[in-house]
Amino acid sequence: MQCTNDSQDSDNESLVKKQKYPKSVFFIVGNEFCERFSYYGMRAVLSIYLTDIILYSKSDAKIIYHTFAFMVYFFPVFGAMIADSWLGKFYTIFWLSIVYAIGNVVLSLAAAPPVDMDTEVFSLIGLFLIAVGTGGIKPCVAAFGGDQFKLPEQALHLAKFFSLFYFAINAGSLLSTIITPLVRESSCFNDDTCFTGSFGLPAGLMLISLVIFVIGKPSYIIRKPEGNMVIKVSKCIGSAISEKRKSSGSKEHWLDYAEAKHGTKLVNDVKDLLKVLFLYLPLPVFWALFEQQGSGWTFQARMMTGDIGFYNILPDQMQVVNPLLILIFIPVFQYLIYPLFNKFGVLKTPLQRLVAGGLLAAVAFFVSASISLALENEMPVQPTDGIGHIRIYNNMPCTLTFSTNSPMGIVEIESNKFYENTDFKITKEIEYSYSYTCDDYSDKGTFSVRENEAVGYYFQNPHNFTEFIDSNEKNVNNGYPRFRTLVNTMNNDISNLNVRYYNKIRHLHQTSDIGDNEQYEFSPGDLYVWVGNSEKYLDSKLGGVYAILAYSDNNTLFNIDIIEITEPNKVHMLWQLPQYIIITMGEIMYSITGLEFAYNQAPKSMKSVVQAGWLLTTAFGNLIVVIIEALQSFDDESSAFFLYASLMIVDMALFAFMAYRYTYVVRDDDEEDDGKKKELNGTDNDGYNHND
Repeated sequence: MQCTNDSQDSDNESLVKKQKYPKSVFFIVGNEFCERFSYYGMRAVLSIYLTDIILYSKSDAKIIYHTFAFMVYFFPVFGAMIADSWLGKFYTIFWLSIVYAIGNVVLSLAAAPPVDMDTEVFSLIGLFLIAVGTGGIKPCVAAFGGDQFKLPEQALHLAKFFSLFYFAINAGSLLSTIITPLVRESSCFNDDTCFTGSFGLPAGLMLISLVIFVIGKPSYIIRKPEGNMVIKVSKCIGSAISEKRKSSGSKEHWLDYAEAKHGTKLVNDVKDLLKVLFLYLPLPVFWALFEQQGSGWTFQARMMTGDIGFYNILPDQMQVVNPLLILIFIPVFQYLIYPLFNKFGVLKTPLQRLVAGGLLAAVAFFVSASISLALENEMPVQPTDGIGHIRIYNNMPCTLTFSTNSPMGIVEIESNKFYENTDFKITKEIEYSYSYTCDDYSDKGTFSVRENEAVGYYFQNPHNFTEFIDSNEKNVNNGYPRFRTLVNTMNNDISNLNVRYYNKIRHLHQTSDIGDNEQYEFSPGDLYVWVGNSEKYLDSKLGGVYAILAYSDNNTLFNIDIIEITEPNKVHMLWQLPQYIIITMGEIMYSITGLEFAYNQAPKSMKSVVQAGWLLTTAFGNLIVVIIEALQSFDDESSAFFLYASLMIVDMALFAFMAYRYTYVVRDDDEEDDGKKKELNGTDNDGYNHND
């Protein structure tokens, strides 16, 4: 059997050499590169945009993000229907690309402060148009590229095209994931972030994508629509069910009852279609894990540090690891890993590789869950039932001796320092008396500590012991550092001055009254704090919580010190590399294999329908995330990640059983009847070779 296959491979190679590689595919690949730059560039910063600009909570942002992704992969159903029954693949790609570009422009304008649009409403409209556009063209582009080849003569060229196609996808993704976060981090419109630019750049690339695609039109093989196959398939299935109920006899397959009305060709095509779609049922779980690189893993990165000395990695830039590794791994798997495994009879069929890819995704999420556990252990202690927290800040120019009848006893607090007790065991609320001395200053009074609450006290002036709610909790939504300025106005004549916060480009963040002790949050990096006429610089870090203490003994100048209440993030973002490496290896085995498998196993008349079905698995994967997030089943992200990993293992066990029973189909390009179709048992590894 092996000798026969070697002879067939030799014949195929001879046929390929006689066939010129179609130049038209390079326009399609160029179009795909620009379109993927547009999509992944926009999506790289989307979750951060939802929390930082529209001010969604992290949970709501994940729901919006994955709802958008669901629509992106759901609309291929309609794109396939339009292509197959009305416009054909070329014009479907053309018109929906225009809708796509309009969506990008709307989103960019919604993020632009000078335009003064309803940011939330128009952002959602822009995302909807993008979903319609990119979703509608998804089932058409790869299939349109496949149409440029003649089979079986160019079967090997076709396999290489899919690798080149996927290479273009990830090259666009790689560059955009590096560039758009940098644009986001730049300044525009007097703000220290520029989401207008980070959305505007993808809009420009989408327009370029459209131009490239149109330029290639004279060289394309453009096939006419085959008819609305979704409706034909539905009618065929309906007829089979109806006729089976009426019939008293029996047939080999229940779809055979539709032969009289719909013909043998369509019935056999539907049989093959249903075999493929049945295999798709367990596949969405992989995408539920994979798609969280832009949401759950990005939010995880915001709870980490990206400081590598000469550069500070941005949380949304960690997504660049995936496309970078894809570009490296494609040739490695193509020419090294797969041939090596083939020698041992392992991972030879597409479905075997799909199972292996799914299991690798599970491993990646076990790693991610372990990192989340480390991050959760890094979180500062919070007050709970029966426990209260207290912090006392001394922003006077002397050492404060604070004496109470509480368990604190007597404590000494140096100038511009603070005392903290995070283990105050109380029930409800207890009031204590205090007295203090600080050089020539002294006073006495009472203060309270409450369970499940953090209370802060500071001296606004020597005779004013001020209370406020004093959270030391890290910002779990966007990871931004938090600041509170406490001013000791020893001279009451300066009460008309204020506190101002400036960003890295010296644009005003916030102005507050000098007696305001509210907590504010700003983007990390350079922060300049002005109290009266005095300035203090702070290089703020993700996750940090800071108290800025200031005192003055004249009308204008203040002594300013910065206290770090909660340490900035310590776990480094580079610890995410293993999970990215593992899930990318899984993607190579899962996504590239699935893309080619869907095209090769589809009947000629249903290429776009089967491609749309493949993309629907991603849609429902995102829907799984939306449902789990909406249920808010877990307080800790580590628990959610462990759930996804465990679910993936169970899912792949089911899929492996289904795949074992599947029979592969090999088709000729001009198939018109069953005589042109070969079936290869899925357990016979010599009969099918995926990319090799």
